Amino acid sequence: MKKLIFLFFIGYSITIFAQKDSLVLGDRYAEDQLYAMISYNQLFNQPALVKGSGFSYGLSTGFMKDFILNNQGSISIALGLGYNFDSLNHGLIITKENNEVTFQLDNTLSSNKLLAHNLEFPFEIRWRDSNANTYKFWRVYMGLKASYNLSNNFKFTDGTDSFSFRNVSRYNSWQYGITLSVGYDVFTAHAYYGLNPILKDTSFGIPDISSKIMRIGLIFYLL
Repeated sequence: MKKLIFLFFIGYSITIFAQKDSLVLGDRYAEDQLYAMISYNQLFNQPALVKGSGFSYGLSTGFMKDFILNNQGSISIALGLGYNFDSLNHGLIITKENNEVTFQLDNTLSSNKLLAHNLEFPFEIRWRDSNANTYKFWRVYMGLKASYNLSNNFKFTDGTDSFSFRNVSRYNSWQYGITLSVGYDVFTAHAYYGLNPILKDTSFGIPDISSKIMRIGLIFYLL
């Protein structure tokens, strides 16, 4: 199955490049179909007593469908489907009592991570100063991104003991955020600002856990 997916992307890329080479000025065309991103992640809106989280990162890849809105190709909208992995240091500890999950503060843990695998659904409004024969251009893309959690794993180490809680039901399955990508040629800065918390129904233990995700990184677009 993985080989079939790989061959599909190779074949698609060859087709797109072949089409690009046959275009002339004034033709309608699409840009930036495949993407890959690496980001530095940070949790914000954390409980007041939680210390700054440690190094966190994210990886994303996927496909965007470009819908041109003018003949010049400078304005378009794009819909996509992708995969995202987040590794987050979050400053919380999970306990389970009477089959009920609770969150507590513990800033002394040597390791405290949340690993999340997500499907993501980006939507962008795009502007660029390109044309049918230009490969290097400025771009400004603004949009919204929804993500659906496939799995989550809260892992922490307390002294010599390690604990793991998989697929915690209080993790928010659907998350939403606004995005902005600005760049030139292959180098594009990307930012994501979460609009809803990563946890839900956590008004006990620590009240008002409304931590959200912010990602800042580089995104690479391919035809």
